Amino acid sequence: MSGDLIEGAETVSLFCRLHINTRKDMPIRSSEMGLLILICKSEKLVTPVIAADFFKVKKPMITTMVSSLIQHGYIEKVPSPRDKRSFILNPSKNARKLVDVTFKEYIKTMKLLQEQLGPNNFSNLIVLLKKANTVLLEEKNHE
Repeated sequence: MSGDLIEGAETVSLFCRLHINTRKDMPIRSSEMGLLILICKSEKLVTPVIAADFFKVKKPMITTMVSSLIQHGYIEKVPSPRDKRSFILNPSKNARKLVDVTFKEYIKTMKLLQEQLGPNNFSNLIVLLKKANTVLLEEKNHE
């Protein structure tokens, strides 16, 4: 294995740990927090199918997160007025408070990176991360 690959793996690993460790005191898993952010910040009503499509995961994964978030009192399921077989995910007041605090931390981290890297480097970072996500999603879909 080349030194570049090892250094790249270590760099990405450190970045992920630093990003995740800023939110160690969350009462829920980071994946569940992502779902709560989607539900709270979306201008459209969110169903489990919409969430699965958004996160590029299978619906059973969303179902597991929904069950946990219901158990913790962060969301409730409301029957869909359009499709009686489906339901809408509604956040509780506690969910909205948690999302507001956590979302501010996400934005604070992104602003820090933008300020310290400069607008051009930050933009390049985002472009490269989008390309990396596309490559990894395509590989995942071929498995």
